[in-house]
Amino acid sequence: MSTVMKGFILQSRMLLSGSLDTIRPSISAESATFSVYWNRLSRYPFPAVSVFEAYCHKASTVRALSTISASAPPEMVKAIRVHELGGPEVLKWEDVEIGQPKEGEIRVKNKAVGLNFIDVYFRKGFYKASSMPFTPGMEAAGEVVAVGPGLTGRKVGDLVAYAGNPMGSYAEEQILPASIVVPIPPSIDPVTAASVILKGMTAQFLVRRCFKVEPGHTVLVHAAAGGVGSLLCQWANVLGATVIGTVSSPEKAAQAMEDGCHHTINYKEEDFVSRVNEITSGNGVDVVYDSVGKDTFQGSLECLKMRGYMVSFGQSSGFPDPVPLSALAPKSLFLTRPAMMHYTLTRDELLECAGEVFANVASGVLRVRVNRTYPLSDVAKAHSDLENRKTTGSIVLIP
Repeated sequence: MSTVMKGFILQSRMLLSGSLDTIRPSISAESATFSVYWNRLSRYPFPAVSVFEAYCHKASTVRALSTISASAPPEMVKAIRVHELGGPEVLKWEDVEIGQPKEGEIRVKNKAVGLNFIDVYFRKGFYKASSMPFTPGMEAAGEVVAVGPGLTGRKVGDLVAYAGNPMGSYAEEQILPASIVVPIPPSIDPVTAASVILKGMTAQFLVRRCFKVEPGHTVLVHAAAGGVGSLLCQWANVLGATVIGTVSSPEKAAQAMEDGCHHTINYKEEDFVSRVNEITSGNGVDVVYDSVGKDTFQGSLECLKMRGYMVSFGQSSGFPDPVPLSALAPKSLFLTRPAMMHYTLTRDELLECAGEVFANVASGVLRVRVNRTYPLSDVAKAHSDLENRKTTGSIVLIP
C-alpha cells in the first residue's frame, strides 16, 4: 500500500463516522481524479467524510467543492409572491429558492415583518417592481443565520433590522446586503423593531430634517392614528409643537389624543380646512405631513400659513392632481415629496437615524402601537384591513 493511501486511512480513523453511499451520489462523475481515489478508498471500511477530506488535500479540491455545491438540491423557504398586479388576492404563499450569502451579504431568518402602505402601492402597481413575479415587503427584523465570505461586523446569531430596499421582506428568510441592516438593541424585541424601523425612521427624517419641528410650531398630521402618523404626533409633541391630527373615527381620535395631539379632526364629520382655520385663528399651520394624497392634498395647501411647508410623503387615497407652480405663489409655499431612502444614503446617516428611533423607543419617548399581528401567510387579510382603515398603529406579520 502506498504511503499516500496509508495516510488517508490513518486520517479517516480520526474523523466522524459516515457512509460512502451517502456522499458518492453527490460527487460528479466528471471528476476523474476523484474517481481514481474513490475506487481505491472504497475498499476500506472508513467514513465517507474522511474520504472527502483526504481528497480535498489534492490539487483538485476547489473543483470537487464546486461540483458538490452545484449538484446539491436547492434550499426552499416560504414567501409571498405577486405574479400579477391587483387586490389582496394576488398575494400568494409559495415555496421559493434561497441561496447562500455572497461577499458583503448576510442571510437573515425573519422573526417579524412590518406591513406598510408602500407594500400596497407595489401590489397595485402605483410603484413598479423591478421584476415579475416579486416578493413585497420593505421592513423586517430577524436573526443572522449565515454571513458571506470575508464579512466583518456581523456574525451568526446577531439580531438585526432593516427598512427600505431591497424589497422582499415577506419571506421566512432573505439575503440582504450587510450594509443596510442595523443592530437591534437588547432592550427592544424583534416584533417592536419590525413595527418601528421603517415607520420610525420615516417620522425621524420628517420632523428632524425634512422640516425641522421646533417649539412654537403648529403642525397638521393626516392619518394621525396610523403607523407613521402615531409616531409623528408623539415626536412633534415632544419637540414642543402644537399638533393637530385628522382621523376617521372617534376611536382613532382618542388614540391620537393619547399620542400627543392637542386637537383632532374627524374628517368624516368635519371639514378639516375650516377646523384648522378655526383652531389657528386663521393663521394656518407651519407644516402639513400628508400621507393620504388625492383626498387631502388641495385642502392641505389651504391650511398652510405664509411660507408654510407641504410635505407629501404618501398617497393612500391615490396620487394628487398635478399642481402648477403658480398655486404656491400666493403664500410662497414650499412643496416637497421626500423618500426615506434619500435621507439615509450613507451608512452614517442610516445608523444615526435608526439609533435615534431605537433610543426614543427604549426611553419611552415613543410608544409603539402594535395593535394587530397576522401570520405572514395571511397577509392578504392584513392588506385588506389596512386599505379599509380597520387598523390603527403598526401591523406586524409573523413568519
